[in-house]
Amino acid sequence: MEKLLDIKNVEKSFDDKKVHQGVTFSLYKGETIGLLGNSGTGKSVLLRSLIGLEEIDKGEIYYRNQRIDQLSEEALFSVRTKVSYSFQSGALFDSISVFENVAYPLFEHTKLKEKEIELRVMEILQTVNMSEARDLMPSDLSGGMQKRVGLARSMALNPEVLLYDEPTAGLDPVNVELVLDIMNKFKDQGFSGIFVTHDIPAAKKICDRLLILKDGKVYFQGTVEEFENSEDLFIKSFSG
Repeated sequence: MEKLLDIKNVEKSFDDKKVHQGVTFSLYKGETIGLLGNSGTGKSVLLRSLIGLEEIDKGEIYYRNQRIDQLSEEALFSVRTKVSYSFQSGALFDSISVFENVAYPLFEHTKLKEKEIELRVMEILQTVNMSEARDLMPSDLSGGMQKRVGLARSMALNPEVLLYDEPTAGLDPVNVELVLDIMNKFKDQGFSGIFVTHDIPAAKKICDRLLILKDGKVYFQGTVEEFENSEDLFIKSFSG
């Protein structure tokens, strides 16, 4: 299998709080990994570290065999077009419409003509069932709709890897299913992903493998079946 991301012995502290103490794992092409762990285990910190939004203290991070944890902010731009981050809140620009939010990365980072951008944006909005909301402002949208637009924007540059930071958090069951359906569509299109979540049923529906962080390291990694069949009491506490 083709390795896209390689995380080797990553360490990260905030003041005297050690969050990561040697996190190691890989992401392969076409798979989605679920990143689980109790609150405070640094799941979102790890996700942000993968694209340089958080600086690691030690260790190495590779994307397609290129070491990226030491790149300059400018050099990280090209990585971020291929490894895209979907923020927990959706992180939309309040002052521009849904269409303009999704189009923003295309205007910033491509040389596509306006008509080509319009076609691309409408195609993505259709994928997330939001094409009718193209002219609405973020303030007109529910929380679930904002998350779907955030997912659409993370797809705009056609990345290889999607980093999902708690995309189902705070949503009602109907919106959770809508978001999971979108993630499955992305997966069917061949995209790889890392899904940070506390929602174990959602992780089991979407992911090929599950990782559990504990005491600053990867405590468990395996298939959903291995997770469900584990006799380890700590793992059982997640699987219910």
